[in-house]
Amino acid sequence: MIKIPDIRFTSRLCNGVTLHVAEAGPETGPLVILLHGFPEFWYGWRHQIAALVGAGFHVVMPDQRGYNLSEKPLGIKNYDVDKLSADVVALGAHYTKLPFRLVGHDWGAVAAWWTATRHPEKLRTLCVLNCPHPAVWRDAMANDPEQRRASWYVRVFALPWLPELVMRSRNFRALVGAIRGSKKRVSDADVEEYRKAWAQPGALTAMINWYRAILRRKFSPIGHGSIRVPVHIIWGAEDIYALPALAEASKALCSKATLTFLPKATHWVAHDEPEHVNAILLDALKA
Repeated sequence: MIKIPDIRFTSRLCNGVTLHVAEAGPETGPLVILLHGFPEFWYGWRHQIAALVGAGFHVVMPDQRGYNLSEKPLGIKNYDVDKLSADVVALGAHYTKLPFRLVGHDWGAVAAWWTATRHPEKLRTLCVLNCPHPAVWRDAMANDPEQRRASWYVRVFALPWLPELVMRSRNFRALVGAIRGSKKRVSDADVEEYRKAWAQPGALTAMINWYRAILRRKFSPIGHGSIRVPVHIIWGAEDIYALPALAEASKALCSKATLTFLPKATHWVAHDEPEHVNAILLDALKA
């Protein structure tokens, strides 16, 4: 496990749900919130913390609702993107009245995209890693057979109880295999940190409920250029879960966006090429 110095832990009531939050860096620094994806937790940003803190940022990393030590409300409806975005807005309000910087990967980027769509006044800059806008993803799932093949597992996640059973089996073997899809080795110690998070009571169901909720959600069309927040998209081109075309389609929704493909990186881009990703993030977040 990577030793990360000077991490502070707290609990924050956000949108009626108590979130476990890791923080680092000066409390007077510019706020940047990092949102992890599935099946990670705040520790998924371990390769980014030192670089951001070194640049003077106040880094805030919640375990999102349903994950690790955060509260796990019952019911699929409690994992709708409106609630996920409201969590982000409420978390930011604990620290500042000013627009803040937001970074998300995978499902964390879904919440981040939706925050930029619904609450643009709250954000100064958005950075997303290997995740399309949720409206783009839903459209692709409906109309693109290749993307449906890439996301075949999502339909399995819609089933009751079976996904939890499969993921818990053999000491979370399926989830371990997923995070070890990174090109950079994930150590046994790191895997144990993940296993602790997955073993939290109710965590697996809550994590999967993010998928179940979005499959029930209908998105109205979003016009090209309608997202006004400056957006920086970082995309590992060897992502087996999402096609590069989804990155392009998401960029088209933004009035000001930059898209950087890292040709040798996977879905786990922040782990595969942390130095490269950190340099892009710092350039975007300092703006």
